[in-house]
Amino acid sequence: MPRKEYIERLKSTIEQSHNCAARHLNTTHVTEIFKGTTLWEGSVEQFELLGHPKAKLCYGWSQGDPEEFVTILEMPAIKSANDAVRFALGHRIKKGLIMKYAFELGYSPF
Repeated sequence: MPRKEYIERLKSTIEQSHNCAARHLNTTHVTEIFKGTTLWEGSVEQFELLGHPKAKLCYGWSQGDPEEFVTILEMPAIKSANDAVRFALGHRIKKGLIMKYAFELGYSPF
C-alpha cells in the first residue's frame, strides 16, 4: 500500500477513535529489545491532535494480519514513540495477546 494512503487511513482511524482532527507530524522507527530479544520493530507515526480535550499528540501504527491499527494518546507516562510502543506491548502482554516468552523474560514496559 502506498505510504500516503497508509497515513490517511491511520489519520482517519485516529480522528474517529478520539473524536478530533489530526495532522501527521513525523515518523519514528522504534525497536523494542529486551534481554537481546526483539519484541517489536516498526515505524510509529506521530500526529498532532486538534480539539482533543486532554491530549495534544497521538502515536499510531499498524500490526498483524489482518491489519490492526494501534493508537496511543500522549499522557504523563507516554512522551515518545518508544513509550507508546512499550505501553502497547505491556497491555498486550497482560492480555495474553503476544509472545509468552516476553513475560517469561521478565519484560516490564515501565
